[in-house]
Amino acid sequence: MSTPRTALVVGARGGIGGAVARSLLRHGWRVRGLARRPAGDVPGMEWIAGDAMDRAAVVRAAQGVQAVIHAVNPPGYRNWGTLVLPMLDNSMAAALAAGARLVLPGTVYNFGPDAFADPGEDAPQRPLTRKGAIRVEMERRLRDAVPAGLRSLVVRAGDYFGPGAASNWFAQGLVGGRRPVRGLTDPGRPGVGHQWAYLPDVAETIARLLAREDDLDPAARFHLAGHWDADGTEMIAAIRRALGRPSLPVRRFPWWLVSVARPFVPFCREMHEMRYLWRMPLRLTNGKLVRFLGDEPHTPLDVAVAAALGDLKQPLPEQGLCP
Repeated sequence: MSTPRTALVVGARGGIGGAVARSLLRHGWRVRGLARRPAGDVPGMEWIAGDAMDRAAVVRAAQGVQAVIHAVNPPGYRNWGTLVLPMLDNSMAAALAAGARLVLPGTVYNFGPDAFADPGEDAPQRPLTRKGAIRVEMERRLRDAVPAGLRSLVVRAGDYFGPGAASNWFAQGLVGGRRPVRGLTDPGRPGVGHQWAYLPDVAETIARLLAREDDLDPAARFHLAGHWDADGTEMIAAIRRALGRPSLPVRRFPWWLVSVARPFVPFCREMHEMRYLWRMPLRLTNGKLVRFLGDEPHTPLDVAVAAALGDLKQPLPEQGLCP
């Protein structure tokens, strides 16, 4: 019998980190989770106390692993400019020391309006936002480290949603968090499509790609199609169905208020920079992924939405669609 492979998940308490950990465990991996305050609901994971900003701690935690999952973000998504790149550098150092592949769950932030509407993996990346520029730099560092022996995998996807992820547009924007829903808030422009990515589907894709390690390029890049809301109404309709409230009111997101506040509130400035993703359609195409894997893991939208709402403690009808 072959020895199970081992992965280190940096940021295992987060939504994407926890989802990848669960998926890898289902695929027979041993999984270590690195976190400043180890705790969580991932049965079978070995927890290690450590800070992603402590290179020595990350390198120690990665000893003997075959994959390092870099799924960490600054606490509260603050101080991106000063924390994100050093944390990635530490994960890169750990992966190099262990001879492991580094996995980076990616986003659409890399692409600016010039890439619309269907950018492929190698489309030009000219973002207009601070976070987008950082994302581009993260991927550049991974590519530039190939001559030093680093192997990497980037899986880009649309807006994340799903169990374990509360800091995203679905949870905080559309639904409004864990408070009982009185109405939905739509940040999109009427008729404009938007792309969503269900976290368990992203995680399953990563696990299946890692199972094909010998066939991956040294700097592998793939796009997920996820759930494409063609006119901005399908996600709202799915939320209404899951809640059993077909007449749940929908109000427009107050972008004007964000615009007013952005000179004074850094978070509002970052939100305003991302507004273009709600005003123009950006749809990642998954042709390369499908050719490589044969298909893309895909949970039906109603099932995914019900699971995400259930995780937010929203009351669902008894006949709800949670699996």
